[in-house]
Amino acid sequence: MIDFEIDIKECIKALDSGGTILYPTDTIWGIGCDALNEEAIEKIYNIKQRPKDKSFIILLAESKDVLQYVAAPPPDIIAMVDAFEKPTTVIYEGAVDLPDMLTAEDGSIAIRVTDDPFCKALIKRLRKPLVSTSANLSGQPSPATFNDVTDSIKQSVDYVVQYRQDDMVARQPSSLVKIDDDGEIKVLRP
Repeated sequence: MIDFEIDIKECIKALDSGGTILYPTDTIWGIGCDALNEEAIEKIYNIKQRPKDKSFIILLAESKDVLQYVAAPPPDIIAMVDAFEKPTTVIYEGAVDLPDMLTAEDGSIAIRVTDDPFCKALIKRLRKPLVSTSANLSGQPSPATFNDVTDSIKQSVDYVVQYRQDDMVARQPSSLVKIDDDGEIKVLRP
Protein backbone atom coordinates (compact mmCIF):
# COMPACT_ATOMS: atom_id res chain seq x y z
CA MET A 1 0.00 0.00 0.00
CA ILE A 2 1.25 3.45 -0.89
CA ASP A 3 1.65 5.44 2.30
CA PHE A 4 0.78 9.07 1.85
CA GLU A 5 -1.92 9.37 4.52
CA ILE A 6 0.10 11.80 6.65
CA ASP A 7 0.66 14.00 3.58
CA ILE A 8 -3.06 13.91 2.74
CA LYS A 9 -3.99 14.98 6.29
CA GLU A 10 -1.40 17.79 6.33
CA CYS A 11 -2.50 18.97 2.88
CA ILE A 12 -6.15 19.07 3.97
CA LYS A 13 -5.18 21.12 7.04
CA ALA A 14 -3.27 23.60 4.87
CA LEU A 15 -5.94 23.77 2.15
CA ASP A 16 -8.86 24.12 4.58
CA SER A 17 -7.11 27.07 6.22
CA GLY A 18 -6.61 28.85 2.89
CA GLY A 19 -3.03 27.69 2.43
CA THR A 20 -0.96 26.44 -0.48
CA ILE A 21 0.83 23.16 -1.06
CA LEU A 22 3.76 21.89 -3.12
CA TYR A 23 2.82 18.45 -4.41
CA PRO A 24 3.52 15.79 -7.04
CA THR A 25 0.92 15.50 -9.79
CA ASP A 26 0.38 13.05 -12.63
CA THR A 27 2.83 15.24 -14.55
CA ILE A 28 5.30 17.64 -12.89
CA TRP A 29 5.51 19.04 -9.35
CA GLY A 30 2.84 21.66 -8.78
CA ILE A 31 1.69 24.39 -6.46
CA GLY A 32 -1.90 23.97 -5.42
CA CYS A 33 -4.74 25.32 -3.34
CA ASP A 34 -8.48 24.96 -2.91
CA ALA A 35 -9.77 26.07 -6.32
CA LEU A 36 -12.81 27.72 -4.72
CA ASN A 37 -10.78 29.92 -2.33
CA GLU A 38 -9.92 33.26 -3.98
CA GLU A 39 -7.47 34.32 -1.27
CA ALA A 40 -5.53 31.08 -1.69
CA ILE A 41 -5.51 31.52 -5.47
CA GLU A 42 -4.14 35.03 -4.95
CA LYS A 43 -1.32 33.55 -2.84
CA ILE A 44 -0.30 31.31 -5.75
CA TYR A 45 -0.22 34.26 -8.16
CA ASN A 46 2.12 35.99 -5.70
CA ILE A 47 4.32 32.92 -5.13
CA LYS A 48 4.77 32.43 -8.88
CA GLN A 49 5.02 36.16 -9.62
CA ARG A 50 2.53 35.41 -12.38
CA PRO A 51 0.46 38.00 -14.27
CA LYS A 52 -3.22 37.90 -13.27
CA ASP A 53 -4.33 37.55 -16.90
CA LYS A 54 -2.78 34.04 -17.05
CA SER A 55 -5.28 31.59 -15.60
CA PHE A 56 -4.51 28.33 -13.79
CA ILE A 57 -5.76 24.81 -14.37
CA ILE A 58 -7.78 22.77 -11.94
CA LEU A 59 -7.50 19.08 -11.18
CA LEU A 60 -10.52 16.86 -10.69
CA ALA A 61 -10.61 13.29 -9.40
CA GLU A 62 -13.28 11.89 -11.75
CA SER A 63 -14.30 12.65 -15.33
CA LYS A 64 -17.97 13.01 -14.28
CA ASP A 65 -16.92 15.99 -12.13
CA VAL A 66 -16.33 18.01 -15.33
CA LEU A 67 -20.12 18.31 -15.60
CA GLN A 68 -20.19 20.40 -12.41
CA TYR A 69 -17.78 23.08 -13.67
CA VAL A 70 -18.54 23.39 -17.41
CA ALA A 71 -21.75 25.01 -18.67
CA ALA A 72 -22.31 23.03 -21.87
CA PRO A 73 -19.89 20.12 -22.22
CA PRO A 74 -20.28 17.82 -25.23
CA PRO A 75 -22.71 14.97 -24.44
CA ASP A 76 -19.95 12.35 -24.64
CA ILE A 77 -17.40 14.31 -22.60
CA ILE A 78 -16.95 11.62 -19.94
CA ALA A 79 -16.05 9.01 -22.57
CA MET A 80 -13.77 11.53 -24.32
CA VAL A 81 -11.86 12.32 -21.11
CA ASP A 82 -11.65 8.66 -20.10
CA ALA A 83 -10.14 7.82 -23.52
CA PHE A 84 -7.06 10.04 -23.08
CA GLU A 85 -4.00 7.80 -22.94
CA LYS A 86 -1.74 10.30 -21.16
CA PRO A 87 -2.31 13.23 -18.80
CA THR A 88 -4.30 15.77 -20.80
CA THR A 89 -5.51 19.19 -19.76
CA VAL A 90 -8.66 20.26 -21.55
CA ILE A 91 -9.76 23.85 -22.09
CA TYR A 92 -13.55 24.08 -21.96
CA GLU A 93 -15.75 27.00 -22.87
CA GLY A 94 -18.17 28.29 -20.24
CA ALA A 95 -16.75 27.71 -16.76
CA VAL A 96 -19.34 27.66 -13.97
CA ASP A 97 -19.19 27.68 -10.17
CA LEU A 98 -15.52 28.72 -10.14
CA PRO A 99 -13.92 32.02 -9.07
CA ASP A 100 -13.49 34.47 -11.96
CA MET A 101 -9.77 34.69 -11.21
CA LEU A 102 -9.41 31.03 -12.24
CA THR A 103 -10.99 31.46 -15.64
CA ALA A 104 -9.52 32.95 -18.78
CA GLU A 105 -10.81 36.28 -20.12
CA ASP A 106 -13.13 34.40 -22.51
CA GLY A 107 -14.71 32.50 -19.58
CA SER A 108 -12.98 29.20 -20.38
CA ILE A 109 -11.41 26.90 -17.82
CA ALA A 110 -8.55 24.40 -18.09
CA ILE A 111 -9.30 21.09 -16.36
CA ARG A 112 -7.32 17.88 -16.02
CA VAL A 113 -8.84 14.73 -14.59
CA THR A 114 -5.96 13.11 -12.75
CA ASP A 115 -5.11 9.43 -12.57
CA ASP A 116 -2.40 10.00 -9.96
CA PRO A 117 -3.31 8.08 -6.76
CA PHE A 118 -2.09 10.86 -4.44
CA CYS A 119 -3.92 13.65 -6.30
CA LYS A 120 -7.08 11.58 -6.65
CA ALA A 121 -7.11 10.81 -2.91
CA LEU A 122 -6.42 14.44 -1.99
CA ILE A 123 -9.16 15.85 -4.22
CA LYS A 124 -11.70 13.30 -3.02
CA ARG A 125 -10.88 14.04 0.62
CA LEU A 126 -10.97 17.80 0.01
CA ARG A 127 -14.25 17.46 -1.93
CA LYS A 128 -13.26 20.41 -4.10
CA PRO A 129 -11.19 20.94 -7.22
CA LEU A 130 -7.52 21.66 -6.72
CA VAL A 131 -5.55 24.40 -8.44
CA SER A 132 -2.53 22.97 -10.20
CA THR A 133 0.23 25.08 -11.64
CA SER A 134 3.88 24.28 -12.24
CA ALA A 135 6.07 24.78 -9.17
CA ASN A 136 8.24 27.51 -10.64
CA LEU A 137 8.38 31.26 -11.00
CA SER A 138 6.47 32.51 -14.01
CA GLY A 139 8.60 32.18 -17.14
CA GLN A 140 11.09 29.74 -15.58
CA PRO A 141 11.42 26.05 -16.59
CA SER A 142 8.87 23.62 -15.14
CA PRO A 143 10.32 21.24 -12.51
CA ALA A 144 10.54 17.69 -13.86
CA THR A 145 11.42 16.35 -10.38
CA PHE A 146 11.22 17.58 -6.79
CA ASN A 147 14.93 18.42 -6.88
CA ASP A 148 14.23 20.88 -9.72
CA VAL A 149 11.92 22.97 -7.50
CA THR A 150 13.75 26.04 -6.21
CA ASP A 151 14.17 26.64 -2.49
CA SER A 152 12.25 29.91 -2.80
CA ILE A 153 9.17 28.01 -4.02
CA LYS A 154 9.57 25.32 -1.33
CA GLN A 155 9.74 28.01 1.36
CA SER A 156 6.79 30.00 -0.02
CA VAL A 157 4.10 27.33 0.36
CA ASP A 158 2.34 26.25 3.54
CA TYR A 159 3.00 22.52 3.16
CA VAL A 160 5.49 20.50 1.11
CA VAL A 161 4.38 16.93 0.36
CA GLN A 162 6.96 14.27 1.28
CA TYR A 163 5.50 11.59 -1.00
CA ARG A 164 7.51 11.07 -4.22
CA GLN A 165 10.27 13.55 -3.34
CA ASP A 166 12.81 10.82 -4.12
CA ASP A 167 11.24 9.98 -7.50
CA MET A 168 13.88 10.93 -10.08
CA VAL A 169 11.79 10.10 -13.15
CA ALA A 170 11.75 13.32 -15.19
CA ARG A 171 8.13 14.15 -15.95
CA GLN A 172 6.64 16.36 -18.62
CA PRO A 173 3.74 18.82 -18.56
CA SER A 174 0.41 17.46 -19.74
CA SER A 175 -0.91 17.53 -23.27
CA LEU A 176 -3.19 20.50 -23.83
CA VAL A 177 -6.32 20.41 -25.96
CA LYS A 178 -9.36 22.59 -26.43
CA ILE A 179 -12.81 21.04 -26.77
CA ASP A 180 -15.54 23.31 -28.07
CA ASP A 181 -19.27 22.99 -27.45
CA ASP A 182 -19.59 20.76 -30.54
CA GLY A 183 -17.03 18.29 -29.21
CA GLU A 184 -14.31 19.28 -31.69
CA ILE A 185 -10.82 18.70 -30.28
CA LYS A 186 -7.97 21.05 -31.15
CA VAL A 187 -4.49 20.00 -29.94
CA LEU A 188 -2.60 22.98 -28.49
CA ARG A 189 0.32 21.04 -26.96
CA PRO A 190 0.86 17.37 -27.89
